[in-house]
Amino acid sequence: MKVIGKLKPAGAAVIVVGSLLALSACSPAEPPGAKASTDTASASASVTGQPTVTASASPSASPGTSATVGALVPGFPEKLLPLMPGAKVVSSSFDKTTTPATAALVGSITSPASAVVDFYTKELEAQGFKAVPGDKVGAVASKDFLRGDNETVNVAVVETGGVSTFTIGANVAAESAK
Repeated sequence: MKVIGKLKPAGAAVIVVGSLLALSACSPAEPPGAKASTDTASASASVTGQPTVTASASPSASPGTSATVGALVPGFPEKLLPLMPGAKVVSSSFDKTTTPATAALVGSITSPASAVVDFYTKELEAQGFKAVPGDKVGAVASKDFLRGDNETVNVAVVETGGVSTFTIGANVAAESAK
């Protein structure tokens, strides 16, 4: 594959929008008649020299909504969804203004999918979540958790070439998202 030119800010925006679309799959669907929004993005370099891209809210987005690529978004509920030791954050999002509050985490680690599911099962059960029967959706390791009547978490893991990429989506009461 021949690459022509360098990644421009517009290219970075396309990457962010793609990541946000993936994260939105973990969020509740918009109510009928709701207007879809377009996110804008800004790029910057972190202290390590790695580029980070932070999505900023559009005029129609909630003021408390935020998403970040390559790091945990400020205010992310790390007690609820801790990062598995040794894992790297691919992207994260958090919206504490919705009811329920929504949080999403995409990460990767060089551990088997079963180890990722086991880690998050222990973490979530220690917080009062109950595992729902079932461990897969098709060929993808996937585990759902329920606490009370309306707090849910899903952990899905795809393992390829010795690397497990996991997505965690949570819909919880605002007071639980700490």
